[in-house]
Amino acid sequence: MADRIRKLVREDVLTYAYILLYIALSSGQIFFNKWVLSSKQINFPYPLGLTLLHMVFSSVLCFVLTKVLKIMKAEEGMTLEIYATSVVPIGAMFAMTLWLGNTAYLYISVAFAQMLKAIMPVAVFILGVAAGLEVMSCRMLFIMSLISFGVLVASYGEINISWIGVVYQMGGVVGEALRLIFMEILVKRKGLKLNPISVMYYVSPCSALCLFIPWIFLEKPKMDAEGTWNFPPLILALNSLCTFALNLSVFLVITHTSALTIRVAGVVKDWVVVLLSALLFADTKLTIINLFGYGIAIAGVAAYNNLKLKKEASRGPSNESQQAESIPLVPSSTSDK
Repeated sequence: MADRIRKLVREDVLTYAYILLYIALSSGQIFFNKWVLSSKQINFPYPLGLTLLHMVFSSVLCFVLTKVLKIMKAEEGMTLEIYATSVVPIGAMFAMTLWLGNTAYLYISVAFAQMLKAIMPVAVFILGVAAGLEVMSCRMLFIMSLISFGVLVASYGEINISWIGVVYQMGGVVGEALRLIFMEILVKRKGLKLNPISVMYYVSPCSALCLFIPWIFLEKPKMDAEGTWNFPPLILALNSLCTFALNLSVFLVITHTSALTIRVAGVVKDWVVVLLSALLFADTKLTIINLFGYGIAIAGVAAYNNLKLKKEASRGPSNESQQAESIPLVPSSTSDK
């Protein structure tokens, strides 16, 4: 009996350690990206190039881990048809999400960007209804309205608002919502189950290619003209490694808990990012209206997660397993889902 209790305690401690690791890495990656992109810090104002570096690094590391060292396994069953119709759209949307989300940091504060990301469930739900994956209901409509109202109030309380930054951030939100929809279609309709390691293995090269093409035309000429190729390689390599570690932490949390735990931990992480950014960055000025509106939005997100939990519980344990296997990559610029 004593051994059983010790085993349960050890498992609980390990689970909470993984959750804390995920929150720390996710929050830290957001601050790290802002620090690298900021003109007052590292001054590498190339969000497209930074995101491209992340994807190339992830592609190479995944290949080494799965094919060379064979420490990890990429799931079998991927066909050319599935890759072309599902993985390519997911990779393109992932590239769009990271590119636009990182670009937003050049114009708005980390805290305000995080507040805007709270609108994510609304975008996912609307697109899910359009794709036939979600069903409209009065309760869900109320939750979506609550989240939208909270984000509007938080935006109204923003002191230094930049509409260019807002457009970039909302573009990233739309890209992330589309990626989640494509992920759900890939799992439910195509029947392919992928863990985050498999997702990184298949999606990262596609995302890198989608980022490389616009980088050639948009940022490479600027880097050539300004002679900024002498960027700090150690810092950027460490930044890319942190991004990869973040996605591995997602895998660890899901393995020991469930996909819902990632959502709940994401809510906690969002508050950590908002509050800490006010202490770390001079461009962050939080107001009472900011926090009040964000609190309303987070309440709506919590209600949304609770509703999704009840639906998953009603469908049985097999569906929960499928949801866990389908959890997508966590964007390095943000937040989670």
